[in-house]
Amino acid sequence: MQYLPLQLDTSGIQSTLNNTVTSFIEQLTPELPHTSFVTDLAFIMIIGAVVTLAFFKIKQPLIIGYLFAGMLIGPLSPFWAWILPDGGPSADGLVGVGILSDITALNLFAEIGVILLLFVIGIEFPYSKIKSIGRVAVGVGTIGLFSTLGVIFYTASVLGMQFMDALFIAAALSISSTAIIVKLLEETGRIKKESSILILGILIVEDIIAVILISSLQSIALVGTVSIESVIAVVVVAIILIVGTFTIGTRVIPPLIDRVAAAEHREILLLSVLGLCFGYALFANIVGLSVAIGAFLAGVLVAESKSSEVAKILSSPIKDMFVAIFFISVGALMDVSQIENYIFVAIVLIAVTIGMKFGSNLIGNLIFRQRLSKSLRSASTLAAPRGEFSIIIVKVGVDMGAVSSFLFPLIGMISIITAIITPFLMKAGDKIIPAIEKKEDV
Repeated sequence: MQYLPLQLDTSGIQSTLNNTVTSFIEQLTPELPHTSFVTDLAFIMIIGAVVTLAFFKIKQPLIIGYLFAGMLIGPLSPFWAWILPDGGPSADGLVGVGILSDITALNLFAEIGVILLLFVIGIEFPYSKIKSIGRVAVGVGTIGLFSTLGVIFYTASVLGMQFMDALFIAAALSISSTAIIVKLLEETGRIKKESSILILGILIVEDIIAVILISSLQSIALVGTVSIESVIAVVVVAIILIVGTFTIGTRVIPPLIDRVAAAEHREILLLSVLGLCFGYALFANIVGLSVAIGAFLAGVLVAESKSSEVAKILSSPIKDMFVAIFFISVGALMDVSQIENYIFVAIVLIAVTIGMKFGSNLIGNLIFRQRLSKSLRSASTLAAPRGEFSIIIVKVGVDMGAVSSFLFPLIGMISIITAIITPFLMKAGDKIIPAIEKKEDV
């Protein structure tokens, strides 16, 4: 997962803070080399711990605390622009001042966080569970994504956006954030529920479609037409990888994992399952798919082994650390100082996005004859959050010069607002759905 690189001014307060912390660390461990990343990581962990503890005390999801912590210490934070007005965001919105100074390195660790998150979640879903929701997930995911894309494209055009701007923002806002939703399901203890299995299936389908969309949008931006060959190629590769995993992979990999576990050495087992995780993620990336898909499939293979629970326990602490870094760095990249320039457009697009995503997923579930309570839970969870793929899609357009540069702060603003809205939508659903479940059980 790639993010927009930022050029940072290292003068003033930022330089003082960095030098102070780095000097302190060097005094503690003079034999080790130190870089700005050590300083950044120290601030992320310290401030992240304080802020998330505060959010835990007020009974709010930790993910919001992570994002808020990133906004406080990020280079585009209004706080730093206020203290150091000459170092604030430039006209192109890419230069800023903050505590963090090595965003590129943080993004690499953020990608690790997404891979580990999807891997550990994959361990919760053996092949038998996924098989039970495969057809429904494909149908609901496709209906929800493309109906949302069409309506948002029309809305963006009405708001005065040019064709390419409207097309890219519509594609970006039609895809729910896998990382945010999975983290919230995990925090709320819903990850093993039947409705969560369907939600995860839909998210995987959306990730595959997102890869196809990126390829198609690049083709449109370059030559003005969609490359049917590239779309077919991505679909075929995805099918081959998934079918191969569920046929050959489930017969070969789980027995090997059990043999490693038989040695009763936890370090060897941990290295083995992490090797499988990152190896599968790398393979998926090489063949043109998302690393998240590869990591999830690796988790499914581990789930088929007898050692799946041990592997999950060993991997979870590492996953928690990198997931925290992921969400804090996402918050750090959000240029909330630009909110007043795009607030009206953002509010309209957020309202349409949530309404369409909720409605289309609800209708899709009902078309495939899912229970109303399960359909409502799925729709309310998938309705709001936009994140990693949304940012990537807009970044691709900006990098190619195909879309206006203002789309990046706009999608950043929408991502952080929808991430904050999501837990409240889920809680609202929790107040309505139990009553519906009682009626369905009568």
